[in-house]
Amino acid sequence: MRLQSNLLPSVVLGFLPSLVSATGFDCAHINADGFKYDLSPLGGVHSVYHAETTEQFVQNTTYVLNICNILKGAANRGRLQCGTSKNICGFRYTTSLDHTDDHDTAFPIAGLDHLGHGTKDPEVTRLRKLDSAQDGLLVKLSGGEYVDEEKKKKDASAVIEFKCDPDRSGLEGLETAEDLEMRLRARAESNTGMDMQQNNGTGGDGETVDPANTSLQFKSFGPGDDNSYVLKLDWRTKYACDDYLKDNPGEASSNHWGFFTWLIIIVFLCTAAYLIFGSWLNYNRYGARGWDLLPHGDTIQDIPYILSDWFRKVVNTVQGTGSRGGYSAV
Repeated sequence: MRLQSNLLPSVVLGFLPSLVSATGFDCAHINADGFKYDLSPLGGVHSVYHAETTEQFVQNTTYVLNICNILKGAANRGRLQCGTSKNICGFRYTTSLDHTDDHDTAFPIAGLDHLGHGTKDPEVTRLRKLDSAQDGLLVKLSGGEYVDEEKKKKDASAVIEFKCDPDRSGLEGLETAEDLEMRLRARAESNTGMDMQQNNGTGGDGETVDPANTSLQFKSFGPGDDNSYVLKLDWRTKYACDDYLKDNPGEASSNHWGFFTWLIIIVFLCTAAYLIFGSWLNYNRYGARGWDLLPHGDTIQDIPYILSDWFRKVVNTVQGTGSRGGYSAV
């Protein structure tokens, strides 16, 4: 029985990210104005860059995001920690032109508060409601915080325009988590703070990338109308088209397994582990054979009879006592 008590917390903890995701923005099941969308193929950790040069500083900012789940370990970059329960984080590396004042900072933009309290407040709007010529989705995710130049804490959020592009998967030109890790490690070794080139069209390996070929693009980050800070991104993908799921029903269903599918698999594996361990224990401790090997073997053998009796009672309850008007023969 100790095995079960130890196994249950592991199963629950393993499902926490999925449960948390389900309580907020579910990228696989989006409904807007009667249209259904599945953005789960865009899941995973991705990054986009922005560089800005002033008269005194050069600021290179890496925005790391995962629209379908929390960032987990990707939210920590060296000594910079953004919060593993977030979906979008910014990592800013500021270097003075004379290299006398360098400082780095991390700030959460969207996601959950500590202990899993949902504050993402997702808002989904079809672009056609805002512009009849546009096809796609406008997604707003909140739950972040940014410290401005006056050292005041401001709310932060992200607004992502998923624009319909039938010829794009949405992953074109994106850097993988492994590429990002290698680039940040190279930056730490060089200790210059200048590993990201000062333009928005350069990859981590130093090769120039045409921004037109990158599906995910940075638009802006700054204070919005309500004095909070807003990150704006453009993401061109076929999965944002209104009729994509209708025209490709098979592809969407094969992209992911649902929560209940994983639940059934976990329950099956736990039951199998319990039976195997119990059988091994009975064999080594009591020398059991046959049905006696199985834990609670007598109960398992009685299951057919228990089900038969239960079914008989259900049938008798449904049929009633017949047409004797409530009286029975003595």
